Amino acid sequence: MALRPDRIHVDSQIDFFMNEEAERGGIVTVSTAGSGAAMDQAEQLCTYAANPSGVSTLGVLMCDMVDEDLTRQHENWYKEQVQKGGKVTIWNKGTVVTNMIYPGTTPTAGQRAYIAHSGYIANSAVVSDDSTADPVVGRFMSTKDEDGYCKVSVNLP
Repeated sequence: MALRPDRIHVDSQIDFFMNEEAERGGIVTVSTAGSGAAMDQAEQLCTYAANPSGVSTLGVLMCDMVDEDLTRQHENWYKEQVQKGGKVTIWNKGTVVTNMIYPGTTPTAGQRAYIAHSGYIANSAVVSDDSTADPVVGRFMSTKDEDGYCKVSVNLP
């Protein structure tokens, strides 16, 4: 599990789908976008970006994306699981405690939080080859604990 229950919810969105398995707690980005309101368009996709350079960030993925045989069992809603290809909940404003911290990163409270590779969060720009790389997604509100979890305040439009 990549999120702990200590959370503060301010604003969220539910208008993106995700077509891959993923663990909650990382920063998702736009993969493809629909047109108009795009609430139920298949083109409205988000992903954990392999390269954070020049991406459009959405917020923190709040559910686990799983690929299960639904003819044998149903989704476990109590574990916040969504079948691959389903709609996801994304928090774009709020505070979460996550372990999706970029490897080797040692954040301190008050530092800016940047998007890194594969949805991870870093305390500095991981890719700096152009001016659109590694957008700021919020601030770190604590240091990492012994299990690698850290409190992050996310503030995206």
